[in-house]
Amino acid sequence: MRRSLVLGNWKMNGSRSSAESLAKGIIAGLGADIADIAVCVPYIFLSDVAQIVKNTRLGLGAQNVADKPSGAYTGEISAAMLKEFACKYALVGHSERRTYYGDTDQSVAARFCQAQEQGIIPVLCIGETLEQRQQEKTFDVITAQLDAVVDLAGIAAFNNAVIAYEPVWAIGTGLTATDDQAQEAHHFIRQYLSAKDQAVAEKIQILYGGSAKPDNAKGLFAMPDIDGGLIGGASLDAESFLKIYHSV
Repeated sequence: MRRSLVLGNWKMNGSRSSAESLAKGIIAGLGADIADIAVCVPYIFLSDVAQIVKNTRLGLGAQNVADKPSGAYTGEISAAMLKEFACKYALVGHSERRTYYGDTDQSVAARFCQAQEQGIIPVLCIGETLEQRQQEKTFDVITAQLDAVVDLAGIAAFNNAVIAYEPVWAIGTGLTATDDQAQEAHHFIRQYLSAKDQAVAEKIQILYGGSAKPDNAKGLFAMPDIDGGLIGGASLDAESFLKIYHSV
């Protein structure tokens, strides 16, 4: 039986004090150990939040990781650096990185590998734009994004990874995929993996990352191939984030 995961993505939000307060608020309201839970915070707050979550059930993650191990790459943060702050997770290929900053399937695959080399769990973000969905290219896009990682890292690499399906058209737009639309994509992803390694497919956590909120999380999480959520805006409020966590 797969364990659920609720992963917050704070994006470029907050201050040092609000980050500390938010982390403390989440920890205070965790309650029963019903699922894995973590927050991906801005790089500059990693040190502070790492101290707060230490010896708690709230895990820590980064929002990106460099595609190189070290060197003259101004502004980048390596996986080895993230490891020093006890990062358990690192997002790779988030739609905003792909759309605004030019991350390609190949560079995302390289980031995936860099994270794993340092024992950090990569959270591979994949999904289609509205235009691609309207052109009925959803599964083609997902396949290409997965192929890039499999080609570079091999299917066994997914034994220590998480996948987040994020329909780009449902992020920050007020739109949300229906439970059935989300399940269809998650099922496709699991079937893709199953065709290559059934054990990997059965084990891996696949999250929904398209504007999940307290009022729709329960229906989404009830779908058989959805193992939790990658939560954006709702993760910036401890009460909302915890309601989603308690929906698994």
